[in-house]
Amino acid sequence: MRLRYAGKSGKRRPLIKKMPPLNAVRAFEVAARHVSFTKAAAELNVTHGAVSRQVALLEEWLGVALFHRAPSQLTLTEAGRGYLIEVSAALDRLVAASIHVTKQASPVVLRANAPPTFTMRWLIPRLSAFQRRYPDVEVRLTTSVDPLNFQENTYDIAIRGQHGPLSHFKSVPFMTEIIAPICHVDLQETMHLIHPRDLEAHTLISYATEPYSWSEWLGATGVPDLKPANMLRFEQMYFALQAASEGLGLAMVPLFLAIDDIISGRLCVPFGPLGIKRRTYYANSTAPLRAASPASEFCKWLQKEGRDTERSITAWAADRDWVL
Repeated sequence: MRLRYAGKSGKRRPLIKKMPPLNAVRAFEVAARHVSFTKAAAELNVTHGAVSRQVALLEEWLGVALFHRAPSQLTLTEAGRGYLIEVSAALDRLVAASIHVTKQASPVVLRANAPPTFTMRWLIPRLSAFQRRYPDVEVRLTTSVDPLNFQENTYDIAIRGQHGPLSHFKSVPFMTEIIAPICHVDLQETMHLIHPRDLEAHTLISYATEPYSWSEWLGATGVPDLKPANMLRFEQMYFALQAASEGLGLAMVPLFLAIDDIISGRLCVPFGPLGIKRRTYYANSTAPLRAASPASEFCKWLQKEGRDTERSITAWAADRDWVL
């Protein structure tokens, strides 16, 4: 843009085009569109007198009448009709430009990291509820079971199963993890799994990231020296859970990851609450959560979803007179 300069003193001053009072322009556009000060006042949520004063201010600034005012009728002057065309187009362009800038603005991003199977089996199926409530927050998920390292990894919230809050972090508990053996119902019905000793004839499924090993469970249930017929090992919990779902053996997994299949009758917990182990799932961050921040709202949502899942497991156990 080229600027012209003038000034009697020799000082260079930019000659800036005069801008009309924008509130007055807006009042004129609405009044001219309705050809009524009363309807304009209703749309703008102001008084009739306020609209009239704004239009008079604009007419004084322009030095030309924009309306013919009669006791029972308001009409636009020729200058008013021409000015309305230009003003409407200018306001439309302003709206379009504002919408464009809004769409180009960077979204609010929340970066969350969680274990892979937890993410696939529990978090993702529920995430749409958070997105509907907070459509302006873009949740970016990554998966890991590694120890927390907020310096080297770019995430705001890290979800982990823990035995307690972590020092030097803000740890928000949101769900109790109950770990127990599960298997396909056909395996339970055909092989009559009643006591842990019955596992001598079965395949036990393990995985590299398991938080509760078969040896720990067997020791807790009084058969520490039991040797199963076979062991099937995987790297990730997800594959172990899938193998158990296909009837390949028994896997030691958190019940909340399998509760939907358990309630539907596809999977079962053959030994009930015997030898179960508890941990807690936490959402961890490096700093205190600011009220109403995306991270704070995400943690509140996790707590609500966690309570719902716990209630489902408790109700299912109560039907069997189990105390978990």
